[in-house]
Amino acid sequence: MVGEFVVDSTELKIIKLAKKGNHEAFSDLVDLYKNKIYHLGYRMLGNKQEAEDITQETFLRVYKSIHRYDAKFKFSTWIFRIGTNLCIDRLRKRKNAYSLDAETIEGEGIDGYDVLPSEDESPDQQLIISETQKHVRDAIEKLPEKYKSVVVLRYLHDLSLQEVGDILDMPVTTVKTRVHRGREYLRKRLEHSHLL
Repeated sequence: MVGEFVVDSTELKIIKLAKKGNHEAFSDLVDLYKNKIYHLGYRMLGNKQEAEDITQETFLRVYKSIHRYDAKFKFSTWIFRIGTNLCIDRLRKRKNAYSLDAETIEGEGIDGYDVLPSEDESPDQQLIISETQKHVRDAIEKLPEKYKSVVVLRYLHDLSLQEVGDILDMPVTTVKTRVHRGREYLRKRLEHSHLL
């Protein structure tokens, strides 16, 4: 059945307490989701400061509206929807106020989603991997907004097509189409960079 899932009983208890205004329980929710929301923001916006801002804003929104959360649905879907919508809003504003001086993701630290080089790789191999990661991040950064959110959620957060559809409030068929078009866009950009 659509919409039914197995609820983590510990998480459900925390959510119920947070809905009743328990600050410690809300703090536990923040601990459970802050890294996931930060990585979502970083992947969609390509900027550490904006990712931190999105994380804070997401939890502010969750705090203000947790009483409206319906436990019939996954909490992760609800919070990811809030974070994704905030990222999309910021991307739209960015289009209107683009600056050549805006911070890029170049030179930023490697995070858990990057391919970690093994100890056996030479410095030259590490440089090649680093350059490849940079090209992939740049290609993702240049994805059109409607493809970027589905690609980030599907491949960088490893969510199912159904979960992506639930988060973005769109049919799975639309998600599939956008994932396919997003992959094609990335493939063409990476071929242009001679990486494929």
